[in-house]
This record gives sequence, structure tokens and C-alpha cells, in this order.
Amino acid sequence: MDLSYDGTNYHGWQNQPDAISVQSCIEKALSILIKAKTPIYGAGRTDSGVHAVKMCAHFDVLELTNSSKLLHDLNSFLPKDISVNKIYKVNLDSHARFDALAREYEYKISLIKNVFNNNRSYYIKNNLDIKLMNDASRIMLNHTNFKCFSKSKTDVKTYNCDLKYAKWNLNDNELIFTIKANRFLRNMVRAIVGTLIHVGLKKISLQDFEKIIISQDRTKAGPSAPAHALYLTNIFYPKEIILYE
Repeated sequence: MDLSYDGTNYHGWQNQPDAISVQSCIEKALSILIKAKTPIYGAGRTDSGVHAVKMCAHFDVLELTNSSKLLHDLNSFLPKDISVNKIYKVNLDSHARFDALAREYEYKISLIKNVFNNNRSYYIKNNLDIKLMNDASRIMLNHTNFKCFSKSKTDVKTYNCDLKYAKWNLNDNELIFTIKANRFLRNMVRAIVGTLIHVGLKKISLQDFEKIIISQDRTKAGPSAPAHALYLTNIFYPKEIILYE
């Protein structure tokens, strides 16, 4: 399934014992409609407050004769801030997480005060040097180990990521950072954005920025940017896993 959500009211994507997650809401609705306990498996995690324009998840069902009806019924059951956009039939051994080739995120910074955008972008009133921020973004493309931007005490086996794209673009009064990689570490995008903001404010130089990456030390990088301005925008898969839409 291809779905979208506003993460404001959720403690992230993943199920948690004492908190409401996006995953738990969808699983509850799906299990009622299919009349059997139906776990779903997401393409990855998003932190508390992070939004998704496009998240993908898979579930197993013995028989599904009418995916259009299930799509309609799911959206009727789900809260207004979660939407299932499409349901696909995929190969039996396909997995939403492990078959994903790449993920893409956007981070939105508002350069003017906008009262209607408080929960959608991060307002920064200071002038940012966008050229420096893009110079630093290009530096990241020369590296693969991003431990300095990873949340501490995580259980990953490697901190290596294949970073494919990272760039800031100015759209009127909104500055949008787009980043694409085969995988992301926990809190990685927000830590990158927070550190790039320090570059844009000229608190750290380009040389310092590269030294931070080489150090593999999270304490040397900048603070994590707020979650409410981060969006998971796309998940990329090999075309052959989809049998039909």
C-alpha cells in the first residue's frame, strides 16, 4: 500500500506499547475489515511528528477480491490525517523495507513568518547562506559513513549510506532541502539539516563540516532540526515486484 500521513498527532510510524503510531492505526482498521489480525510492514520508520507524502507498507492476506473496495473502506475507517492512496498486488516474497532501492526526504524552512505554516515548516528569521549550505551538501556526496548524524545507542550494523542526492532549493520564501539515499540512519536527516543550518549561519566552516563527518562523532555535529518540517516524500522500488495495481 502507498499511503500518506500528517505526523503531528503520532509518535512516529512504528508500533509502540504506550503511544499511538501510524502503523497501529492502519493495522487496527485493516484487521477489522479483513476480519483477521493483519500486521503491516513499513518501508522504514519516521520519528514522532514527521510527515509522509509517500510511505509504503505491505501486508499478507489469503484472498483479496476487491482492492478498490478495501481502499475505500480503509479510508472510511482511518482518521482524517492518514490516507491510503493505492493498494497493489506484489510478488509473494516482496518486502516493503528490504526491496526498497532508495528513500527521499524533504525538509522545509520558511524564511518569513507564516502563521498558517507553523506545523508544516521551520521558521528561521536569520539570513542563511544557501550557496554555502549547498557546498556542504556536495561534500556529503564524497562520504559514505554518517555516524556523526546518527542517533546514539542505535543497533545498526553499519553507518554506511549511499547518498545519491542532497540539495537546497529556494521556492519563493521557502527553502527546501531534498535528500535521497539507499537508507537513512535514525535521526540522520534532521541532524544533517541542523548542521547545515549552522553552515548557513556561518557558525561552522565547510572545512569544519567535513571534519565533523570524518570524526564519526555525533556530539560534534549540530542539533537536530525540528521534526514537524520533515517529510518522507518517496520510496523507490524495482518495477518487477508489482504484479498489478
